[in-house]
Parts: sequence; structure tokens; C-alpha cells
Amino acid sequence: MGLKITIAKNEAEFDRIAAERIIQEMQYNPKAVIGLSTGQTTRNMHAIASEWYQSHPFDVSGITLFGLDELTNVPREYDGACYTMIKNQIADIIGIKEENFIMPLTISDDFEQECRIFQKALEDRGGIDLQILGLGTNGHLGFNQPGTPFEQETWISKMDEELEAKVRRETGITNKEPGGLTLGIKNIMHARKILLAAKGKTKAEIVKRMLHGPVSIDIPASILQLHPNCEFLLDAASAKYID
Repeated sequence: MGLKITIAKNEAEFDRIAAERIIQEMQYNPKAVIGLSTGQTTRNMHAIASEWYQSHPFDVSGITLFGLDELTNVPREYDGACYTMIKNQIADIIGIKEENFIMPLTISDDFEQECRIFQKALEDRGGIDLQILGLGTNGHLGFNQPGTPFEQETWISKMDEELEAKVRRETGITNKEPGGLTLGIKNIMHARKILLAAKGKTKAEIVKRMLHGPVSIDIPASILQLHPNCEFLLDAASAKYID
């Protein structure tokens, strides 16, 4: 069976298609557990999904939202915290109940335990129905950087130097090391449905390697070639090298 690849004509169509996938999952599965990602790729899709909901409201009382990953050792109120971004961009707007918005804590004395709590909370709700993923320029998924074992479950990963410097600059943190609590690749692969969204010319080379290269821990996203229900959503720029 071939890979499911959708190529949008432009950025507006890309964002609309991604938003539709989120809204459709909510409408077709009133108990859906949906994982979201943060960053420039997903901001607009969250906005469009929120606008659509406001125009055509429906019952979301049984919907669970969560974030794929979260920064550690930063205030939860920090604008760059995944909790704050998802909460402000979509969860609050469409009225997701607090108990149905599952996010790990950003401050903890025991992050290994926090990993277990986060993972169990998702398992207790029956697992992930739809996971939205962004794509790092080096092929990372969440904070699962190249070299991460495919059998890795929820864990604390070290930030790349550029992101750590940005977080330290914006938060003023000097006495603790910021990191990334993330679902592992094994957890991601257990999602019943995945949407990998990548746009822009800076992603073109890694998209080619993700889709047409060997499955390897050197490109974590390459494992998605083996997922039975993964859609790769691209724009024309990111799909430049796709045959």
C-alpha cells in the first residue's frame, strides 16, 4: 500500500485541510482523544478550526485535547509553553473542559513520574485517536531528536542549543536546564490516526528523506512510513522533491 500524501496548492489550502481533519475527528468521534502540536506550522490550523467551531458549534464535552510535548523548567504561563499555546489558540476558544485538556506540568521535582502520569492519562482514555505532528528540519518528532530509539516511550529530552538559548532569553532562566517532555516514538506510532503536516521550502529536503529514504533513527519521522493510517500533508514548497 502506498503512502497517503496530500499536497495543498497553497498555504491557505494547507491550513484549511489540516483544520478540517481536526474538526472532522471531533464531529465523527464525540469521545475523540486528539494530540496537537505547536509552532508556526500549526498556529493557523488551530485558528481556522476555532473559527469554524464558533460559526458551527457542536458538542465537544467528550473531546480530549493534549499536546505532543511540553517544555520543562519554565513557567506554565510562558508564551512559549505548549500548554499556553494550545490553551489560547484552540482549547479555550472551543470550550474544552479543563479536565479534558491533558498536559504535563512544566515545573516538577520528578519529571520521570510526570512522564508516567501523562502517558497513563492518555492510556486511561483509550489511547490517541488522532495525532497532529509537525516535522523538524532534521526529521525530529516532538522532542525526539535523531538517534532516539523507535521503542522510546514518554521521556525527557534535551533541547537543541538554539531553542534552549531562545527559552533562556525569553524566560530569564539561569539556574535550571530547560528540556522537553515528549511522547516517545513508540507512543506516537500507537496513535490510530496521524496527520504529519510540513510546509515551506526549508522542509523540502527532509520531507524527501522522510518519505523516500530508509527507515532509520537518523530521521525519526521516517518511521511514519510504516504507520497504517498516516496522512502526509504538504504544500508545494515542501513537496518540491517528491516524485
